[in-house]
Amino acid sequence: MGSPDFAVPALKALLDAGHQVVCVYSQPPRPAGRGQKDRPSPVQAFAESIGLKVRTPVTLKNPEVQKAFKDLGADCAVVAAYGLILPPAILAAPRLGCLNIHASLLPRWRGAAPIQRAIEAGDGETGISIMQMDRGLDTGPVLMHEAIPLAVDATAATLHDTLADMGARLIVRALANLKDLTPVSQPDDGVTYAAKLEKDEGRLDWRRPAGELERKIRALTPWPGAWFEHRGNRIKVMSACCVDGNGTPGTVLDDKFTVACGDRALRLDRVQRPGKAAAAGEAFLRGYDLAEGTVLP
Repeated sequence: MGSPDFAVPALKALLDAGHQVVCVYSQPPRPAGRGQKDRPSPVQAFAESIGLKVRTPVTLKNPEVQKAFKDLGADCAVVAAYGLILPPAILAAPRLGCLNIHASLLPRWRGAAPIQRAIEAGDGETGISIMQMDRGLDTGPVLMHEAIPLAVDATAATLHDTLADMGARLIVRALANLKDLTPVSQPDDGVTYAAKLEKDEGRLDWRRPAGELERKIRALTPWPGAWFEHRGNRIKVMSACCVDGNGTPGTVLDDKFTVACGDRALRLDRVQRPGKAAAAGEAFLRGYDLAEGTVLP
């Protein structure tokens, strides 16, 4: 049961390990692209390409949907970024329950965007938790976890790929050793929630410290992206680094595209304006009217 790219390696790993996947559940196709035609999720597209049965219910609360799920007679449901709430009837249907591949070290970063929030917060480590699902939001007991250092240059894109592969490896190991694993209840201390990403939360507030903004840029790469506005143009910031500098927050300090922040400054290494290719910060300033001393909003 999964939808985005994050879940595809796990499905591949289950098949490679010899498990019989009786059915794949994924979010329904969504409008995408310029033509806004319905596009299947990455999981659905992959599953159908290799001949697996796929179901895409809008909700799992329908009694007929629940019966159809139970009638599969599955030993276990593996869940990875599925995107739908599993009601009690679904949780209880598989003989061995439902196992979730969660991209954080629970109970830290329960919720929808653990990868991005870990980067944004400046966490020193992250990882994967294999969790026995219950009725709560990522509150079930943990069967297995593995931690990795969170690289200081990690973006949401690079960390996503690392954790997707790790999750695939761990779920295979968990299933192979399920009878020997002891569920460990999550402690009450250390609980944090990874709020869902919103499209407009990438606006850069220059009043914030440069280090915080640099993490935000990495956390929101590739989506929804970090940005600022200038003369009605939304300029996307794809990478940046913290440097020494001071001035009124938002002030362009030099021709290297260094911008003053609430603490220190941010050098914009790679930016992109609407309809144009991404460019290095210095090259961008040579082709765009943004003079030194300009105060960005």
